[in-house]
Amino acid sequence: MAKSEIIGRVVSNKMAKSVVVTIERQVRHGVYGKLQRLTSRFMAHDEESSAKVGDQVALVPSRPLSRRKRWVVTRIVKSAKEI
Repeated sequence: MAKSEIIGRVVSNKMAKSVVVTIERQVRHGVYGKLQRLTSRFMAHDEESSAKVGDQVALVPSRPLSRRKRWVVTRIVKSAKEI
């Protein structure tokens, strides 16, 4: 696992060679101390278009590939369950 590698869940794969990945993290509120769930969405390049919705994928940063794509899918960590 690379230092700058992040792991997230695919929420959309309707584009050609691109996926949308969300990363959820919990932070504690500064004043009240309650845990908050924050979500970040990243556009990522998926050359083989192998990632499906629900898969956990690993992302690494790359050069700008388009206006919003700055990440590349390196591997599928965990596949989504088939229903």
